[in-house]
Amino acid sequence: MINKKLVNTGATLALALAITVPALLPTAAASKDNSKIEFVKFNGMKAPSTIDEMVKTYTTATVDVKYSNGKVKTFPLSYNYLFKSEDKVATVKGEKIPAGTPIDVNGNPIVDPSSTDGKYFVSDAPDSNSLLMPIDGKLYMVTHYEYQTIDASGQSAYGLVPASMSLTEMEQDKKTGELKPANVKKIDFSAVNGLWIPCNGSLSPWNTHLGSEEYEPDARQFADPTSKTRSQVETFAQFYFGDKAKANPYFYGYTPEITVAKNGKASVVKHYSTGRFSHELAKVMPDNKTVIYGDDGGNTGMFMYVADKAKDLSAGTLYAAKFKQTGTENGGSGDLEWINLGHATDKEVKNIIDSGITFNDIFETSDVPKEGFTAIKQYSYGKTEYLKLKPGKEKAAAFLETRRYAAMLGATTEFNKMEGVALNEKDKKVYIAISDQSKSMEKDSTGKDPADHIQLPKIKAGVTYQLDLQGGQKDSGGKVIDSSYVAPSMHGLVVGEDLPKADAYGNTANVDKVANPDNLSYSEAMRTLFIGEDSGAHTNNFVWSYNVDTKELQRILSVPAGAEATGLFAADDRNGFSYIFSNFQHPGDEVDSKSITAVNKDELVKAVDEQIGINKTGGIGYISGIPSLTKYNNGKYQKDLEIDNKGK
Repeated sequence: MINKKLVNTGATLALALAITVPALLPTAAASKDNSKIEFVKFNGMKAPSTIDEMVKTYTTATVDVKYSNGKVKTFPLSYNYLFKSEDKVATVKGEKIPAGTPIDVNGNPIVDPSSTDGKYFVSDAPDSNSLLMPIDGKLYMVTHYEYQTIDASGQSAYGLVPASMSLTEMEQDKKTGELKPANVKKIDFSAVNGLWIPCNGSLSPWNTHLGSEEYEPDARQFADPTSKTRSQVETFAQFYFGDKAKANPYFYGYTPEITVAKNGKASVVKHYSTGRFSHELAKVMPDNKTVIYGDDGGNTGMFMYVADKAKDLSAGTLYAAKFKQTGTENGGSGDLEWINLGHATDKEVKNIIDSGITFNDIFETSDVPKEGFTAIKQYSYGKTEYLKLKPGKEKAAAFLETRRYAAMLGATTEFNKMEGVALNEKDKKVYIAISDQSKSMEKDSTGKDPADHIQLPKIKAGVTYQLDLQGGQKDSGGKVIDSSYVAPSMHGLVVGEDLPKADAYGNTANVDKVANPDNLSYSEAMRTLFIGEDSGAHTNNFVWSYNVDTKELQRILSVPAGAEATGLFAADDRNGFSYIFSNFQHPGDEVDSKSITAVNKDELVKAVDEQIGINKTGGIGYISGIPSLTKYNNGKYQKDLEIDNKGK
């Protein structure tokens, strides 16, 4: 997610990264008498109240475990750091470099030209983590480095520097489950023209990592050689290719898929047939064909992809949703009508890109309403535009200008800050985070917008929505959609609460409720939805657990003031151990602009800068102490958890 304000201050000092592991793990307690776990309940922590707490990434939450012998035991959770993005743990061409350093098309670390001593860029924004299922007996984790907030001179570098991902091979303690990075490598994106702003991601059912490229560069603005978009994409190309003439906005805005081979080597493809928009995350349904997406930004859409073949996202049909509002209670609700945008293969779309196509090859434009032109409003352009599709350009429009084309066909492009997506497979439900329900999701009081499908209450703290999935659904043209996982409706589930004025800690939303939900991850075994915040409304962002049966919401992690909680990933079973991964990015951001009286704000900012470094680094780690959800038996892992979170 883009920062609204960039902070430039002070030097970075080392952050002590203490690793603690509970003395007695829930698995050990269960193994003494072969009892089975019947249910798991999280007990939350208080919000941080001191400067020391506000600077740390920590948890004081606990988990209650009830066993089949009737006993209930409580275990403390702890946060374990793996590394920071500034730590020199990644190996590139025999050199140890910071984990968050991007590499160019030739695999060389990219030097920050504003650095006086030739240092490399280091992203302060680690995001998505996928801990893959074991591959040839080894555990690997893919991590995103979303963007570079500032350069060495303190100037904004957002969206100018090529992004990156790392592949970490893990060492796992066989007794405690503790993870340590054995080696870290940078993933090569040269086959797909580099990586653009990778936000969240997911693990596919076939054990590959599905990444993202959000805030796709606007191709219409790029056509203007004096525009900021042209300058941005050319700067990116200069850093990555060493040649700004290779700049092309249509290279970016897709779903990258990373496959790790048995030898530990990662390979990358981009799925151009999944459409080009502000990909926040792609979540695959249990049929291994249907994919539901978040589209981040203002005036965005909701998209679905149905692949031709299971476990293969290289060809399929793309759909966009039209929202038909049905209510405003508990955040809001609406029916969803799915509009077929077209079918394509990755190869077909890539060939269109490689032909040198431009925005003006796809659309005619008008500055005023005109017969034959459709008025739309969507994120990348930001204002009403009047478009007419040129003959024979339907496929190019559908897959290179997906949001524009969807709006022209009547789909809704009024969502605001659509973020994470998570799947509850057993109940056939999907959860989607709307981080900030305002602006385009409110009623258009001016009457000037081209459409006003969404007229929901303003909730700056956001809403997490639930989508119920069904089969036998038809698209807007009456054709049956080839999927059993189509959402005909959505309704609010977890709703934030805005405050009339900031509290003493600078919070503008209720600190005991989720504010600005972003990352979502669901544990099937624990029947729990985990929610990570990207909140300017909370001075410290949190990770929450929400039990879908009991509806209990508990705070289970706090990250440093001004930082975003990212990389949320619940792993129910990795060699018999369970983890909740969560990172932090851009610590200290915007804290100096908050109204804070409960503690000395200047001392807080100073502490963040001295102990971590404001907008200089991010942390990658996980919550441990989660009960093991499997039992090892004769060399096979068997499900050993029959959860009744209602405790009945």
